[in-house]
Amino acid sequence: DKTGTLTVGHIEARLVSDGVDDAPVDGLSPHLRKVLAVALRATPDGGGHRLSHPTDRAVQRSGAEASVDQGEGVPGWRTRYEMPFEPARGFHAVLGDTDAGLRLSVKGAPEVVVERCDRWTRPEGEVELDDAERQRLAGAASTLARRGLRILALAERAADRDVELDDDRVRGLTLFGFLGLSDPVRPTVAQSLDNLRRAGVDVTMITGDHPSTAAGIGDELDLLGGAHRIVTGDEMDAMTDEELAEVAPEAKVFARVTPTHKVRIVRALQHTGRVVAMTGDGANDAPAIRLADVGIAIGKRSTTAAQDAADLVIVDERFETIVDAVLEGRAMWASVRDAVAVLVGGNLGEVAFTVIGTMIDGLPPLNARQLLLVNLLTDAAPALALALRAPRDMPPEALLREGPEASLGRSLDQAIVWRGLATAGGAGGAYVAARLTGSPGRARTVALVALVGSQLGQTLWAGGRSPSVLAAGLGSFALLGGIVQTPGVSNAFGCRPLGPVGWATALSAATAATAGAVVIPKVLDAAGDTLRDRLGIEVPKELLPAT
Repeated sequence: DKTGTLTVGHIEARLVSDGVDDAPVDGLSPHLRKVLAVALRATPDGGGHRLSHPTDRAVQRSGAEASVDQGEGVPGWRTRYEMPFEPARGFHAVLGDTDAGLRLSVKGAPEVVVERCDRWTRPEGEVELDDAERQRLAGAASTLARRGLRILALAERAADRDVELDDDRVRGLTLFGFLGLSDPVRPTVAQSLDNLRRAGVDVTMITGDHPSTAAGIGDELDLLGGAHRIVTGDEMDAMTDEELAEVAPEAKVFARVTPTHKVRIVRALQHTGRVVAMTGDGANDAPAIRLADVGIAIGKRSTTAAQDAADLVIVDERFETIVDAVLEGRAMWASVRDAVAVLVGGNLGEVAFTVIGTMIDGLPPLNARQLLLVNLLTDAAPALALALRAPRDMPPEALLREGPEASLGRSLDQAIVWRGLATAGGAGGAYVAARLTGSPGRARTVALVALVGSQLGQTLWAGGRSPSVLAAGLGSFALLGGIVQTPGVSNAFGCRPLGPVGWATALSAATAATAGAVVIPKVLDAAGDTLRDRLGIEVPKELLPAT
């Protein structure tokens, strides 16, 4: 929802127009002062209390700023009856007493109010409204709205009967002009929306504003690029649910919508298989917030209804907090994948190395105590630190590929395979090299160091600059060194203290294995892309590498 989410939620009156000329609120001509007075008469006086609707509060503040009161041009004004604004109705009407008799004042959507007017008052006098004049006034309102302003049409007439207001009575009005209100876009929203789009999240703006106002805001936020269209509430009313489901994914702006329309939009997007998050702060947003897969209430000042319906409440009122949460959640899936790949891939590498080594040498290259030591040093603190580390500072484009399906699907399978091959290859290479140049006991120790080093090296690489991963990885390797080099402890695990050549062999194998696990998949992916481009082969998306 636009107001209060994409915008600051503080509405101010900016200009007054008679349909031809306009001026800022603090610089009104005598005629434009009368136009503003109509807006004040069509607004509840509040009886000294704070008005509940932000638009009414903005109109009230504009009167104080311009030193205009309800009685300007119509002495003795006193409110008698009121017809509150409703989105489906499109206007707010007030019947009041004046020194000259009853008077009906109306403010509301231009396309609604202008159609209920028969005359138009200008500085030089009143004129009859025909279809051509109505079309011209609609164009004037649309031009103002394209400046990102919310436009209210202002009209009134003398009333001849003291009866309750109803919809049919609000006709035969005289149009006085328009009031332009602004609700500025939050300064950081444009960048936040861009980050969301780059991360693969579609953004749709929903507003009760005029389509031209919505278009102005949509252009400012770059929501209407390409062939994206604006869908109005009236158009939605003419659509079936199935037709709306076809249109909704391509429409990035919905204008002149009601709470019922918001619910239909959420349901239509869900019908297409989308996971939908709905943001808002008002009671009229609550039904759509509750229906959405993720309901989000913006700000501590959001209504109780919105907060009760929401799954999340953003208490700092920053739209970018939503973006930060989305990106952090995506990054956490990457952390989960890395941790699972280290655990499963490393263990598969251990199994592969043990089986192949046994087939070659007739005896297991590592005994049970050494295998237990490997698991203690690689599967405990390092893997836990990797899973719980703060999410990496990844660009939104990289996070586009993350998520439960992507991170724990083909991408995880590939990571497990490569880590397993690298671990087995590093330990196997070190074992063969050490076996050719020394005793079996020394070879087993070199293989043990290479096996642990290969897994810890991959863990450190996956952890990036995380202090916790760095501390856990280096701490585990230091513990391994102490065990191997301490004679009594080393013998207890079936190891032999190593000299410089043994350590160099093990560390070289571990380094090569870590580099291979990182570089080889990228090289193969790049080579595959190049080959496909040269051969002109279009590979189905589901078969492309997930790294």
